[in-house]
Amino acid sequence: MAAKSQILVETPSSASSLTPPMSISCVKELVESNTLITSIPSNYIFSTNLSDDQVVTEELPIIDFSLLTSGSPDQRSKIVHELGKACQDWGFFMVINHGVPENLREEMLNACQRFFDLTEEEKREYAGKHVTDPIRCGTSFNASVEKVFFWRDFLKVFVHPEFHSPGKPPGFREISSKYCKRTRQVAIELLKGISESLGLQEYYIDNEMKLEKGFQILAGNLYPPCPEPELAMGMPPHSDHGLLTLLIDNCIGGLQIQHKGKWVQVNSLPNSFLVNIGDHLEILSNGKYKSVLHRAKVNDKTTRVSLAIAHGPSLDTVVSPAPELLNSESNKPAYSGMKYRDYMELQQGSVLNEKTSLDRVRVK
Repeated sequence: MAAKSQILVETPSSASSLTPPMSISCVKELVESNTLITSIPSNYIFSTNLSDDQVVTEELPIIDFSLLTSGSPDQRSKIVHELGKACQDWGFFMVINHGVPENLREEMLNACQRFFDLTEEEKREYAGKHVTDPIRCGTSFNASVEKVFFWRDFLKVFVHPEFHSPGKPPGFREISSKYCKRTRQVAIELLKGISESLGLQEYYIDNEMKLEKGFQILAGNLYPPCPEPELAMGMPPHSDHGLLTLLIDNCIGGLQIQHKGKWVQVNSLPNSFLVNIGDHLEILSNGKYKSVLHRAKVNDKTTRVSLAIAHGPSLDTVVSPAPELLNSESNKPAYSGMKYRDYMELQQGSVLNEKTSLDRVRVK
């Protein structure tokens, strides 16, 4: 495999290289504006050879949501235990029988695809200038501060406690409103079970994190085919801010999670949600449940579309370890408190790099 110094650098005379015109601001346009693509621009080269990473396939824990919400007391107790074990051992799990209609999930993914299919001029209306803008689309993660770009276009929309939506494409507002309400219900029920699994009251997280005004973000991701997928990255290893993230995709593989020192390829079950815990659940549990590094790989054949709905505390909540979990000299606070708004702005306004934001509040 070619080393970084041997990669074809974009020049006007190189017809086979991927040369971004100055007017192009997203990967989708970059790919579609070029023909005979065989290489990527040097500022998209994430590694000399990502294929060297050891990747394995393992089954993630599966949580039957219906037993959590409508099962017998014994069934619920068992699922709460399984939920806690999944949070502690993996930080990721699949949720089945969640009650969100499959056609609504498909409509939401299609709506995201139609947004990315808008013209550059139409999407530029929603470009945004700051991480606190309620509607923001762009490319990479934070292109204003990055030296290496990621092979990804995104749309981020704040959908709770105040609902926002782009005005295009037609129907996006109605579909996203329905979808976000349904996923919010799933997240709240999961957090009740997680609260119990920590030995806390069922509504502890709900009350302490002020979930009635909890911050919810819709994040659509587009990963176009990449001519050199072994060199580029859709999203780098990182953890999520917030409490829980619920993810679906168009059944094109690419998500990998770190588990016991290895990268695990995630293969979703039909009509399931992939759920991962965020930094603020790690903080609240005082490290018992840890947010887990994950990344998005790209391929050279097919466009991957994913949709993540992140659920966090209210923006003004100061998140720190639950006092009820600090019951001995050997279990002191491992994290200092920080307002959720400040934490989110810190992470979203920086270069995305593993768990550096969490390290800022970790007690040394």
